[in-house]
Amino acid sequence: MFVFRLDTHSGVPPYLQLVQQVRQAVLLGFLQPGDRLPLIREVVEDLAINPNTVAKAYRQMEQENLVTGRPGQGTFVDEQQSAAMSASTYTSLRRGLATWLRRAYAAGLDEQAIEALFTSVHQQAKNEDVA
Repeated sequence: MFVFRLDTHSGVPPYLQLVQQVRQAVLLGFLQPGDRLPLIREVVEDLAINPNTVAKAYRQMEQENLVTGRPGQGTFVDEQQSAAMSASTYTSLRRGLATWLRRAYAAGLDEQAIEALFTSVHQQAKNEDVA
């Protein structure tokens, strides 16, 4: 079963953290269409947060067509229009990124410099794809 986590130091509202985690899990193939998310009360108990916060996240995910609530049954991941990446592609990309991060840290870059470099390259690549 899918387990949520919260980063109290991220500055991101808790409900958005929950939404982002489901988005990422679907994109990476960790959550498949038809998988059930934890019940709101289960998330409230696990994370010790307000039920309205979890309900807000679930409503947001429904509005984004990530999930569908079924009364009396729970909340389930919707069929996605774009397929999740394969496990082998994910593993390969993750290894490459981990290698790059180790090289960046070894070169003396701190977290802010790494984020800045990644963001600039990401933007450039995205702009090249659009052009």
